[in-house]
Amino acid sequence: MIKLLSPLAGYALPLVEVPDPVFAEGLAGDGLAIDPTGELLHAPCAGQVRLLPAGLHALQLLTDGAELLMHVGIDTVRLGGRGFEPLVADGARVRTGDALLRFSLDAIARGARSAVTPLLLSGPAGAAISRRVTGRQLAVGDFLMEVAPAGAGAPQAPATLTAAGSIMAAGPAAAGPGVAAGPAAAATDAQGEPLRRTFIVSFDHGLHARPAAMVAAALRGLAAEVLISAHGRHANARSTVALMSLGARRGQEVQAAARGPDAAAALAALERLMSAAPAAPAGRAAPVPQPAAPAQPPTGSVELPRVLRGVVAVRGLAVGVAVPLLQTEQVIGETGAGVETERLRLAAALEAVRARLAARRAAATGARAGILDAHLALLADPELAELASTQLAQGRSAAFSFREAVRTTAAVLASLEEDALLRERAADLRDLERQVTAQLLGGESEAALPEHAIVLAREVLPSQLIGFDPDRLAGLVMAAGGATSHVAILAAAMGVPALVATGDAALAVPAGTPLVLDADAGEALVGPEPAMLAAARARLAERSARAARERARAHESAVTRDAVRIAVFCNAGSAADAAAGVRQGAEGCGLLRTEFLFLDRREPPDEHEQAAAYTAVAAELGGRPLTIRTLDAGGDKPIAYLPMPAEQNPALGLRGLRTSLWRPELLAVQLRAILRTAQAAPCRILLPMVTDPGDVAAVREALAAAGRALGSGPAPALGVMIETPASALLADQLCAQVEFLSVGTNDLSQYTLAMDRQHAELVGRLDGLHPAVLRLIRLAAQAARRHRREIAVCGALASDPLAVPVLVGLGVHELSCVPAIIPRIKALLREVVLTDCEALAAAAMAAADAAQVRALVQHWQSARGLAQEVA
Repeated sequence: MIKLLSPLAGYALPLVEVPDPVFAEGLAGDGLAIDPTGELLHAPCAGQVRLLPAGLHALQLLTDGAELLMHVGIDTVRLGGRGFEPLVADGARVRTGDALLRFSLDAIARGARSAVTPLLLSGPAGAAISRRVTGRQLAVGDFLMEVAPAGAGAPQAPATLTAAGSIMAAGPAAAGPGVAAGPAAAATDAQGEPLRRTFIVSFDHGLHARPAAMVAAALRGLAAEVLISAHGRHANARSTVALMSLGARRGQEVQAAARGPDAAAALAALERLMSAAPAAPAGRAAPVPQPAAPAQPPTGSVELPRVLRGVVAVRGLAVGVAVPLLQTEQVIGETGAGVETERLRLAAALEAVRARLAARRAAATGARAGILDAHLALLADPELAELASTQLAQGRSAAFSFREAVRTTAAVLASLEEDALLRERAADLRDLERQVTAQLLGGESEAALPEHAIVLAREVLPSQLIGFDPDRLAGLVMAAGGATSHVAILAAAMGVPALVATGDAALAVPAGTPLVLDADAGEALVGPEPAMLAAARARLAERSARAARERARAHESAVTRDAVRIAVFCNAGSAADAAAGVRQGAEGCGLLRTEFLFLDRREPPDEHEQAAAYTAVAAELGGRPLTIRTLDAGGDKPIAYLPMPAEQNPALGLRGLRTSLWRPELLAVQLRAILRTAQAAPCRILLPMVTDPGDVAAVREALAAAGRALGSGPAPALGVMIETPASALLADQLCAQVEFLSVGTNDLSQYTLAMDRQHAELVGRLDGLHPAVLRLIRLAAQAARRHRREIAVCGALASDPLAVPVLVGLGVHELSCVPAIIPRIKALLREVVLTDCEALAAAAMAAADAAQVRALVQHWQSARGLAQEVA
C-alpha cells in the first residue's frame, strides 16, 4: 500500500464537487480534490517529479506501482504560467513533504474559474484507492489517501443488500461518466444476477416530481426490471410516485439494480440522468424522516372572521362568493359492482382526466407546461395503478380504490417533514384524486367553479390554479403562501386579485359566503352588509368601465402631464406571453426569460432550437424591441443536466451569469442563437446576477467570438440586471461597460433586506418599496444618467401602481410589466407630473419602512384624485 499525505493546506472534497465535468465525472482519473488555503504544493510521498509543460500549473509524481497527477486550480491553463513557480526540476527525486510548487491564490482568483486542486491517479492501470479522506479541513502532512499499487489487487466492495437479501449483492466497482461508482457488476452472470450501480442524487431538490418523471421516461421501451433503493425503501424505477417516496435528496446515495435483456441499457439511461454529486461526509448519517402530525381542519368552534387581512400578492378588487378549495369530502361507497366492471370504470375515468390534462398541456407554455407534464406523469404512474388494482381485486369500487391508492402514496410523501417540495407533490396527488373521483361519481371536477368564485385555501398550487376557469375565478385568498410565489406570478398574469398569508381564519369561511376582496388594501370582508356589498359592486363596475377605457388607449404612448415619455414594455417567458403583451399595449419586451427553453428536459437546447424560439417571440412583437436575458439558472431554478456543486445556500451560489461563465459552452450557444435572431429583429442582451464588471468583459469576449463565428454585424446592445446591493453600488463601473441597466426588484429586495423570498414567516415584510431598496435603485438611476444610459425596472415593482410614481421619481423611464397591468400603468403615467414624482421619491427614501412608503403614496395619490382611478 502507498500512503499519501496531504500536499496542501485546505478543505478536502470528493471529485464530484470539482466545478469541472472532466474532473467531476472521473474522466481524468480517480482521486479527490483540495480547496487550498495555502500557496505551497508539497510532495504527498516520495517519488520522481514530472513537470507538465502546459502552464506550470500541473505536475505528476511517479512512485512504484502508482502515478499521481496534481492539477492546481480549474482552467488555470489560461494563466499561461502567471502566478506559478516550480521549486523542483523535471525528473527530480523528492521526499515526502518536499516543496514542489509555489502558486498565487490571488492570480488564480482573478484569472481562473477555481482554485480547487484535483489529485488523481493517472496510471498505471490496476492501481486503486483503498481509503481516502474528504469532507474535512486538512493541514500539510495529514493523511490523505491510501493506494493499492497495480498488481496488488483492489479491495472488494462490501455487499449492499435489499430486504430480499440478494438483488443488490456486491460486485466490482465500476464508474462511468456522470456517476459516482458504488457496488456494481459489469454484466449479468450465468445465474441471472442483476446488474448493479450506485448513484449520488444530483438534482438540486432531490428526486421530486420532474426528475422522477424523467427517470421513469428514460426507461420507456426498455425490457428491464429496475429497482432503486434508498433509506431502506425500495421503488420501481418506472414509478414516479414510488421514486418520490424514497425521499432521496441531493447528495444522497441511491442503489439501482436492473434485470432483463435491456438491463445494461437501463443503467446507461440512468447514468445520463443521475450525474454524480457529493455524498454526506463520512460518519454522518442522513436524517431519518419523522412522520408529520396530520393537519387539523378548522372546527365548528372557530368564530367566523369579519375581515381577513393578509399580504397583497396581486392588486385588485373582487366581489363574489367563498369557495373553499378543500370541500367536504364526497361519500364514496367501498363495495364495487364487480372486479371487471370497476376496472373498466377506473380506466375510463383515468383516460378522461388524462385527455383533459393533455388538452391543457397542448396549449400551455413555460411553467404551466412543466406542471401539467408532472401531473400527466403522476396519472400514468404504474405504482398508483398497482395499488389501485390491489384494492379492485378485493372487490372495492373504482373511486374507493383510486382514493386509497393516492392516499397511501401521498401519506408517505407528506411524512417527509424535512422536504417541503415532496409535501407539495402530495398535494398534487390529492388534486388528481379529486379530479378522478369526481369523474367517476358523475360530478364536475372541483376545478369547475361557480360564477364569481373567490377561492380560499391554505395554499393554492400552480397546478390547481391553471385548472380553474378564468371566466369564473374572481380572486384568491390563501392562509399561507408568498407574494412572489409561482402562484402569485400566474395569478398576476391572469389578472386575478390575490391575498396571501392571511392565517387560518381564511379556512373557517363557509362555502357560499359573500366576500369583498380588496387586494389593494390587503383585506377581504367576510359576509358584508348589503349596503357594503352594493358599494363594492358599484366600485367594481366603475373599475370595469375604467379598465375598458384604459384598454381603449392601451396602444397609445405613456406621456406624463409635463411631456415626459415613459416606455412600457412587457415581461415574457414565451411567444404566447409576448403576444399577450402586444395585445395589452406593450411597446416591446423588456425581459424575455429564456429559462423556459432549458428547464424540464434531459439536455440543453441547441443553437437552432433557441434561435427558432427567440425568432418566434420577435415575430409576435412585430418589430418592437426584444430584450433577451441569458440563462438565469441556479437558486430556485435547478436544471437536471447541469448539476451544481453542493451549496449551503443556493441563492448565494452559482446563479445567473455565474452559471453561464461556469459553463461557457452553454453561453456560447445561447449568444450565437441571439445573434441569429438579431439579424432580423431589434434585440438587446441582458445579463442576470452581475456583481463584477470583469464578468461583463468576459461576456463581451464571448459575444465577439460568437459574432466572428457567424460572420454577423455589430453586436446587440448589452445590459446588466441590478439585482444585488453590489451591482447598485458599482453601477458607475457597470455603465462604463454596458449600454443599459435593468433593475430586478424581486432579488434586489431579497438580497438588500436579507429575507428569503420563499420564507413564509417573512413574506409580509419583504417589500420592494422599502427605503433601502429605493435608495439602491436611485444610485443605479443616477449612474445611468451620468453615463447617458437607459435604466429600466423589470421586477414586480414595475407592475405595482403604488410603486410606479416612485420609480419615475427615482429616474426610471422604462417599465417592463406583466401584460395584464399595462393599460392601467399607462393610464397612471398620463396623470402624473415628473417633478411631483421626484418629490414623492425623496420622501419615500426618507421613510422608516415599506409600510410608511405605501401609506405615503396612497395619501399622495388620493390628494391628486388618483387613488380611485388607478390604485
